[in-house]
Amino acid sequence: MLILGIESSCDETAAAVVRDGREILSSVISSQIELHRPYGGVVPELASREHLEKIEPIVTEALSRAGIAMKEIDAIAVTQGPGLVGSLLVGVSYAKSLAFGLGIPIVGVNHIEGHVYSVAFDNPQVEYPAMALIVSGGHTNLFHIPEEGKYKVVSRTRDDAAGEAFDKVAKMLGLGYPGGPEIERLARSGETGKVKFVKAKISDGTPDFSFSGLKTAVSRHLAETPPESDQDAADLAAGFQDAVVTALVSTMEKQAAEYRPRTLIVAGGVACNLALREAAEKAAARLSLPVYFPSKHLSTDNAAMIAASGYFHLRLGQKAGLDLTADVTLRLQNIDLPVNGKASGRKRFRT
Repeated sequence: MLILGIESSCDETAAAVVRDGREILSSVISSQIELHRPYGGVVPELASREHLEKIEPIVTEALSRAGIAMKEIDAIAVTQGPGLVGSLLVGVSYAKSLAFGLGIPIVGVNHIEGHVYSVAFDNPQVEYPAMALIVSGGHTNLFHIPEEGKYKVVSRTRDDAAGEAFDKVAKMLGLGYPGGPEIERLARSGETGKVKFVKAKISDGTPDFSFSGLKTAVSRHLAETPPESDQDAADLAAGFQDAVVTALVSTMEKQAAEYRPRTLIVAGGVACNLALREAAEKAAARLSLPVYFPSKHLSTDNAAMIAASGYFHLRLGQKAGLDLTADVTLRLQNIDLPVNGKASGRKRFRT
């Protein structure tokens, strides 16, 4: 089955042609980083206008690179949410029009589930149950996946997503946008233990994440002890990065020991971070589990992962009608599974 994937949830306009959910014939991404760089973050209206301008040529290029004619596409998978409503609407509207004109099925895909499927192309088949840490600028969630297509939120961020925290701290340090790569670059020459930050503890005892306090701690440190050299700034960046990575990986390792998955997944834009990958690999080794990462091209928002997720749903006969629309609060199916024989009692959170 040839699926055309379309992604426009935030600031990347992307299209991809994927065969049977695992073979990428083409993947084209138009980034808006330079457009939003002067503002230090994504401006929703500008993002929507850019999607409108780019979506048709990007889809055309994806088909051309794949050597596929439009009439050969069997189905379309498009990001339905979560994301920026204007950006999502561009992709959904275009995809519906195309599907109607071609007379082929369309399926709406959860963007976060797309990140779970981003590991489908460069790794062995995922063995379930699995545990997935999805870390990006807009999302930080840990999922238990007992079987393909079923998700339980184990941990989520109470405030800033990890990628958002990277961007904000980079701005404090006078670095460029996006902040994640800039912090990582600076941290390479820093000494990790020179500046230490404490991991946030959630008062109600849940294994959730919190990065707002860490951001405040960095701001306070800069006010009280301003960097006097490039090395001081590098040490601070290294300390901040280590605090984020430790919070993410320690939580994943602890929950994996409890839920006992057969595969670990680390995906999302922050999965490009080498310190995070190294820490996750060490945790996986301690647990005697494989850990799968997407390639760098597939870590950030892309349409191949949307096509892969769409393929799974289409195989189950799940299709959308022409009433499909953007849903900024779209969440994964959330189930309440027993942990060690006892019901979790966790509330259902939006993802």
